[in-house]
Amino acid sequence: MSSATRDALETLAREHGFDALGIAPATDDPVRAARLEAWLAEGFEAEMAWMAREPDKRAAPQALWPEVRSVIMLGTNYGIDGDPLVSLQCKDRASLALYGMRKDYHDVIKSRLKAFARALVAMAGGDVKVFVDTAPVMEKPLAAASGLGWQGKHSVLVSREFGNWLLLGAIYTTLEIAPDAPEKDRCGNCRRCLDACPTDAFPAPYTLDPRLCIAYLTIEHKGSIPRDLRAKFGNRVFGCDDCLAVCPWNKFARAAHDTKLALSAQLVGLKLADLAALDDAAFRALFAGTPIKRTGRDRFLRNVLIAIGNSGDAAQIPVAMARLEDASPLVRAMAVWALSRLMPPEDFATLAVMRGAESDPSVAEEWQIALNEASAA
Repeated sequence: MSSATRDALETLAREHGFDALGIAPATDDPVRAARLEAWLAEGFEAEMAWMAREPDKRAAPQALWPEVRSVIMLGTNYGIDGDPLVSLQCKDRASLALYGMRKDYHDVIKSRLKAFARALVAMAGGDVKVFVDTAPVMEKPLAAASGLGWQGKHSVLVSREFGNWLLLGAIYTTLEIAPDAPEKDRCGNCRRCLDACPTDAFPAPYTLDPRLCIAYLTIEHKGSIPRDLRAKFGNRVFGCDDCLAVCPWNKFARAAHDTKLALSAQLVGLKLADLAALDDAAFRALFAGTPIKRTGRDRFLRNVLIAIGNSGDAAQIPVAMARLEDASPLVRAMAVWALSRLMPPEDFATLAVMRGAESDPSVAEEWQIALNEASAA
């Protein structure tokens, strides 16, 4: 593909709402394959079973689609003005990951990728496939190979221009396009992202164990949150931006001005008490069109009740008490934990006696463990 056509790709990217474009080779990368194999061998996929399916296709674009010759990686800036972690200081309110407080980027970016792909085919021919977390495609390593940035020690893509705030999409094409040079690792001796993690989810630099990651646990994990991690969640109820926000390269980032991915004002500063009262219909209405809706009401309230338990605010006791009657055992169990954290031990023991037997084994176990801890206090 000529340099003139490459310039046309840059123009197409801007016209379709993308802030960054890079070209990666579609050939196999033994290093990428080996890293994926080692990651899976540790069981780091946890409940993300799709990560373990067809690892050969995930590691090599041509294993997924033999006809692909180039990978076009596109990035959309979602940075903001100010400190993304300021919400952690308001213990009675929810802290949500930046990408969750806006329209679901999967929907927005996929429509843009499709429009870009149609324009590309009209301009240069060939065939295309578009991906946004919808197939075994390793977006971050491919983005690094395309020169968009490098994978930091927290495994997230870091850009010299956009910091840690790029949402990624991929277009596989049969066109032969000269690849860009990969960006070199510029982390140096810095380990701020590793040290910032509340749950020590990085067993080694460049390696994330999702089983300890607040983002994974609040979004993907379906069951009860491990007891030894709950107190470390603070008021984080959907995702965690800590390792991203502390990266020094963010000083070169700029706020996004993408109206379709703008922060939703109604999702900023939500009170935990209000979120705990949501039924399924209200939850769906509040979070319609956002990534949070996909988590589901029960898992989201699980997270909210953990945050309430971490608030240290006795005024939240009636809020958690109301959820002892919730239809979801998962929600009831976390209400028990929250109350055990907020109430004096003797009051909590009295409440347990007044409540009587719990029919669900998981909730009954939560009561028993909490009572044992209260009696030992």
